[in-house]
Amino acid sequence: MDFIKTTEEDSKYNHLEKMSISELLHNINNEDKTVAFAVEKAVPQIEKLTDAIVEKLKAGGRLFYIGAGTSGRLGILDASECPPTFGVSQDLVIGLIAGGDIAIRKAVEFAEDSEDQGWKDLQKENISKKDVVIGIAASGTTPYVVAALKICNENDIATGCITCNEGSPLAMVAKFPIVVTVDAEFVTGSSRMKAGTAQKMILNMISTTAMIQLGRIKGNKMVDMQLSNKKLVERGVRMIMNELNISKQEAQILLEKYKNVRDAINNY
Repeated sequence: MDFIKTTEEDSKYNHLEKMSISELLHNINNEDKTVAFAVEKAVPQIEKLTDAIVEKLKAGGRLFYIGAGTSGRLGILDASECPPTFGVSQDLVIGLIAGGDIAIRKAVEFAEDSEDQGWKDLQKENISKKDVVIGIAASGTTPYVVAALKICNENDIATGCITCNEGSPLAMVAKFPIVVTVDAEFVTGSSRMKAGTAQKMILNMISTTAMIQLGRIKGNKMVDMQLSNKKLVERGVRMIMNELNISKQEAQILLEKYKNVRDAINNY
């Protein structure tokens, strides 16, 4: 099925090399301002996918992100931040990228063009019907992602996607598609810009909402966060002080004892 790739359309700006630094920055910022409104239109789609994710996670399943290039890196970024932020297992949210870990830092030529490697990468993680897989691709055409989701569907594994092209192969194959049309990029075809920003916003919405639904936030605080540096320890102490109305010294003693904000509060 033919469709128009809005992510490849010509920028409405031209002669970028003749613009001043100020003009470039203001024009990029003006384009970025449109992204949140584009994401807002997709909230009903995001809700459907997030509802399916929460159901799977509550039943003991896992969430997978799979993508290539910028899209793959954004999935890995979101997945990697869930354990320190919400105190969940490293295995609950997993990000996979075409080309493997080396592709996180350096582009791996033609890795995204493989139609069988995506499924192989999922199989290495023992993917099952209990899990849910989100394919991330701004273009919506990445073979590594599209083919993996097709096989997931054949194996009765829940699939979602985040793409920026209506009617794309990825949007057509995902059971729970999210399509955010951000229109032409400031630099023609540079989907790491508005498309990437939209993807990051949606990933934030999905994982944060899912973790709140799993009980990983108390009030508005990250009570299960990992205490991996001084800043987070200090934040943990403040949380305990405010929640229990106790002194800083008492809060520090509790946190040192239980190594976790939630446990410190619950065992006071």
